[in-house]
Amino acid sequence: MDHGFGVDLGKTFSAGGVRRRRQVATVAVLLATTVLTAGAAVKAALPATGASTTGGSGRPATGTSAVPGGYEKVGYLTQWGIYQDGFTPRSVDAAGQAAKLTTINYAYAGIRADGRCFESNTPRQGDANADYQRPFDPASSVDGEADVAGQPLNGNFNQLKKLKAKYPQLKVLISIGGWSYSKYFSDVALTDASRRAFVSSCIDLFIKGNLPQLDGNPAGGPGSAAGVFDGIDIDWRWPGGGGAAGNTVRPQDKQNLTLLLAEFRRQLDAHGSTVGRHYALSAFLPADPAQIAGLQLPQVFASLDWATVQGYDFHGPWEPTTNHQANLYPPAGDPAPAKRSGDLTISTYLAGHAPARRLLLGLPFYGRGWSNVPSTRDGLFQPGRPATGRYGAGTEDYVTLRARPGTRHLDNVAGALWHYDGTTWWSYDDPRVIALKTAYVRLKGLGGVSAWELHGDDGTLTAAIDSGLR
Repeated sequence: MDHGFGVDLGKTFSAGGVRRRRQVATVAVLLATTVLTAGAAVKAALPATGASTTGGSGRPATGTSAVPGGYEKVGYLTQWGIYQDGFTPRSVDAAGQAAKLTTINYAYAGIRADGRCFESNTPRQGDANADYQRPFDPASSVDGEADVAGQPLNGNFNQLKKLKAKYPQLKVLISIGGWSYSKYFSDVALTDASRRAFVSSCIDLFIKGNLPQLDGNPAGGPGSAAGVFDGIDIDWRWPGGGGAAGNTVRPQDKQNLTLLLAEFRRQLDAHGSTVGRHYALSAFLPADPAQIAGLQLPQVFASLDWATVQGYDFHGPWEPTTNHQANLYPPAGDPAPAKRSGDLTISTYLAGHAPARRLLLGLPFYGRGWSNVPSTRDGLFQPGRPATGRYGAGTEDYVTLRARPGTRHLDNVAGALWHYDGTTWWSYDDPRVIALKTAYVRLKGLGGVSAWELHGDDGTLTAAIDSGLR
């Protein structure tokens, strides 16, 4: 399971104490309003046992979302979910998520070595079968209708199109890159010619919908995927380095990101003018202030409808000590030298003149965990080793964690929760943390939230997002 997580966040600075206390107090007031408005739904979603609380410029976003006038509520749907529990667009509908989101980002499309967006059935490179070749039967189809032999569009793409027809407020963006598919971003962003060619290939494939017919399968052809995608999400991990081993990296990457996004904006607008509509452009941006430094934020956001900033993986089982992975503020007693937090990340972007209404706070629908953790402080800030998880060492989804026995501890000052059963310790968000974070979004005048990823939720967290951002 490719979460696309970067973990080397570098050194950070903590928020000033007085400012932080005032913000926490204001968040608490907003949270109280949220709970009064939609408290029954949040309360019903809380674990039934073992709960405790401890103190501790420019372009408007478009579409049917609320920016301005409301909020973007984005959820990532993974290409490979079709092979994991059969998680498909119909699953998003069945969980009640589609009715509560404004945008689905479909992850991920890759970049070929020749600098083009592409489709293939090459292992670890592309999955045209999941995207548009695989036929769906009535039980797995959004509208209960089976795919017909020989039709030009099958797979997740066709089901996403059906999902949009059922929920007209919903947009779908193709997300390009991620942790595993960012190898060639530096190359395609390098020159004017490489940028033009790359962007043109992505728009031709995913916006115009000109899919290739592959491996003797009749699906695909000119215009076969037209109307599936309402825009493009760029997920370069990371300009200037810090991503997966083997990625091409150059000193000028951050400046070239600006130029690449401007080229996407230019070509999307040019195509949009021929069909009478606007296509959205978004990006996933880092949490580490060192990685943020050097990004040309005003110019970047001049091209974007919105950007998701990473609000998770501040800590994890790659470290020897338990700690919160997605806290809103630095927790009291944090022994880590870098006091990482969602507020620090957002504050860094705002200080760099990023427009608040185009910033989305990233939320995790999964947890990070350690095992063999001693009971001191209920396991908080204690030594441990990576816990067993379905998606790799120390990684488990929310829908699994919410059902596990043990005690949940809510730090409503730091905006973080941990679960401890006497030996295994997990950090993840529940509806109470989501309520704190959506109250923060309202307090800071942000544009909304974005969640990785929908398969990890049974609808509970998505409902909490919707309740907090109405």
